[in-house]
Amino acid sequence: MNIEKLSFNHKDLLYERLRSVDTPISEYTFANIYLFRNPHNYEVVFDKELFIKGKTYDGFIYLMPTTDIRKINYDYLKNLMKDADFLFPMPEEWLGIFNTDEFEFSYKEEDMDYIYTVEKISTFKGRKLHKKRNLLKQFMRLYENEAYPLTEERMEDAVNILNQWKEDIGVPDQETDYDPCLEALKLYDNLILCGGIYYVDKEPGGFIIGEELDEETFVLHFAKGKRKFKGLYQYMYNTFAKILPKKYKYLNFEQDLGHLALKIAKSSYVPDFMLKKYRIRLK
Repeated sequence: MNIEKLSFNHKDLLYERLRSVDTPISEYTFANIYLFRNPHNYEVVFDKELFIKGKTYDGFIYLMPTTDIRKINYDYLKNLMKDADFLFPMPEEWLGIFNTDEFEFSYKEEDMDYIYTVEKISTFKGRKLHKKRNLLKQFMRLYENEAYPLTEERMEDAVNILNQWKEDIGVPDQETDYDPCLEALKLYDNLILCGGIYYVDKEPGGFIIGEELDEETFVLHFAKGKRKFKGLYQYMYNTFAKILPKKYKYLNFEQDLGHLALKIAKSSYVPDFMLKKYRIRLK
């Protein structure tokens, strides 16, 4: 077995490998694990199979497979797991291979991804989303607005937005995703990310960054906007959802990490379902 600290040099090894896992769980992209490599202490484990070794926000060591775990030898998995607290993040459809006499399954609410249909975010239809529709209408009425693809020539504007967002929230950098987001802007093309940038009364107002997770799901890694523009986030989400290719049925807004403000904000868009990420451990 060989273990290496995760670096950008592992991109060629992991990018397509993680895409081929074919799950809507947000961690299964190279950009995600690379940008959040520091808080999770990510390492690449080279053995008979290839794994990512990391640390959860609540302090447990886990192994993340880089292929569909149903293709991996069962006894080999059992032996490998002696060096970790559990396998994670595991989709529900993988649980069937595990003998419940030997393994136990659990999940935490703060780990679950918020999943919405693209149609819902692109229309804000329904009684439960009437406040979102009203905020969007108010924004469109109050401000001149422009939307563009996020490209290299607009990165300076995006950094300006991010820095203002940091000032608006008034929280230390290490308690936010400021550093990963700044790195995403710097490595935007190299990480093969996709996004939009939004101007309000000719001023850079907000941006969204994401990528394809699977054939039906697009994940939003970052959404940042200036607080002074009321309704801006509703405008950004709605506008971005409208221009996504028709093949995408779902938007993944990722997890809330147990932060109340994030939970309230993401729940307010009424997710179509919450995607559980299982922890599988030896009894």
